[in-house]
Amino acid sequence: MYPTALTHLARANPFSAPLFSLQKVEEPQQSLNGQRTRTLAAAAVADESCEFGSNKYYALCGFGGILSCGLTHTAVVPLDLVKCRLQVNPDKYKSIGNGFSVTVREDGVRGLAKGWAPTFIGYSMQGLCKFGFYEVFKIFYSDLMGEENTYLWRTSLYLVASASAEFFADIALAPMEAVKVRIQTKPGYANTLREAVPKMYAEEGIWAFYKGVVPLWMRQIPYTMMKFACFERTVETLYKYVVPKPRSECSKGEQLVVTFVAGYIAGVFCAIVSHPADSVVSVLNKESGSTAVQVLKKLGPKGVWKGLVARIIMIGTLTALQWFIYDSVKVYFRLPRPPPPEMPESLKKKLGLTE
Repeated sequence: MYPTALTHLARANPFSAPLFSLQKVEEPQQSLNGQRTRTLAAAAVADESCEFGSNKYYALCGFGGILSCGLTHTAVVPLDLVKCRLQVNPDKYKSIGNGFSVTVREDGVRGLAKGWAPTFIGYSMQGLCKFGFYEVFKIFYSDLMGEENTYLWRTSLYLVASASAEFFADIALAPMEAVKVRIQTKPGYANTLREAVPKMYAEEGIWAFYKGVVPLWMRQIPYTMMKFACFERTVETLYKYVVPKPRSECSKGEQLVVTFVAGYIAGVFCAIVSHPADSVVSVLNKESGSTAVQVLKKLGPKGVWKGLVARIIMIGTLTALQWFIYDSVKVYFRLPRPPPPEMPESLKKKLGLTE
């Protein structure tokens, strides 16, 4: 029989893994020197450039976040522009294809790049905080929880760490997001970052750049929680049930393919979860006198889902590329990359899973 208290704890966890069950499992493979080949923490590898959880580790993770978010969001500015216009003016822009054709007809091909500068700056800052702080909070909360609780409640850990990181990331993103949406959705208002910023400040003061931060939290925090938790658990599932060999035996290229697939799966769920709030942000930043509640009432239950297909395509691709770039940066700089988590030996003993 398994210990009652621990059994109930694992079963009662509302964020527990659906694949987690208390059953006898095989012992982890042994390497030639008798050490476990996979552990919960980052193993000490000779060619790693820094220590797991060190300041250098966090700094390079933040740099990876800058590249992954800044480059990818800038690359899809045309699709993002059409998506925003579908949300704020559905009578004029009736579909993705129609949105592109109308934009090109009115503004030329160059019009599809409107808002690229605030997009690059804003999402680079967001990526720095999102990925960098996620690593900080994940390790910080894990140390508070202890090894056994970290394993049992790992999905909860991913959710809380990512939410904490995104809270700060959105504060960094909000000013440039406001500028981007104003350029993209208000024809004739401004064509460049240099034109929009002083004009917005003169009209509404500093509040013009931060009035969308609460809707951003509404959009981005659920999105990021899904993005990180779904990605982490999908990677774990792929290595357990799909990839025919352990992660330690996969080449770096094979590992990056798994990263891309898991990122795309996570991105689809992210888009669905965060789309209603994204619609509110787009309309709110276009209309200077509106509030989030007023925008919600105006859009209605159906209006908040306008542009969802475009956003699924955009966010699915974005998320996959972001994780691919972020993991590639870790590989390039030889950062520690812990394998998927395994049950600690101490917990196995408590549950009677080892002799």
